[in-house]
Amino acid sequence: MWVAVRDDRLLARASWWGRPGAAAPDVLDFFDLDDTLDRDAAIEIGTRLLRTALAARDDPAARRVVESRMSVLEGLGATPLVERLRLEWRAGSPVPVPSGRLRFRSVRDRDELVALMEPVLQGTLDAHSQADLEMMSPADVAAKHFDDEFAGFSSPREWWQVGELEDGEPVGFVVPARNTYHAIIAYVGVLPAHRGHGYIDDLLSEGTRILAGQDVPRIRASTDLGNVPMAQAFARAGYVNFQRAINMTWS
Repeated sequence: MWVAVRDDRLLARASWWGRPGAAAPDVLDFFDLDDTLDRDAAIEIGTRLLRTALAARDDPAARRVVESRMSVLEGLGATPLVERLRLEWRAGSPVPVPSGRLRFRSVRDRDELVALMEPVLQGTLDAHSQADLEMMSPADVAAKHFDDEFAGFSSPREWWQVGELEDGEPVGFVVPARNTYHAIIAYVGVLPAHRGHGYIDDLLSEGTRILAGQDVPRIRASTDLGNVPMAQAFARAGYVNFQRAINMTWS
């Protein structure tokens, strides 16, 4: 367990978890930041905390393996794009309880989901979406995301939900689905006009309830290491970080 402190003020906390008797922890189980910090300060402090803690428990053999693989990929023209947290909700964990703040309905069709995703991309913290937005318009990025990923899911599209206020105004959407391997939260987003009110929790909870109702053994999800608000939302919904992965991009 590690903390970042300045003048007796607690700024960030991180803790790892491992099974009894394990030589090293399995997961980064808890990581949060003082929510009164501005974004740049929070990222800087959180990054320093994790780097310091990881260096203190560094495994030279594991580091050599990772560095060798990275060198091979970089030699072939790949560069690191983003480090991501792999997350999992496990059967037997508490199922999030509806807050009642939103009402939910199924997404009508492709056009509606693409239209909702377009504004959600504004200010996105997702590195893949940011990279796409450097080359394409938000509308094109949204359409590409649907056609490349969502369209390939064999699970019912009735699972995809729009969260609305009582007057029918959409707040955001969540895409619970099944890929080839697992039940997943494929996407969750809050429209810019409704950010800052905690609606991400309502949307993620609804997606989790839908998949938990299918008696799945686990629900998988992932988010960028730097997307702290999304990681915190998953933690509140009962997801644990079981692995980290580095995504590469090719020149």
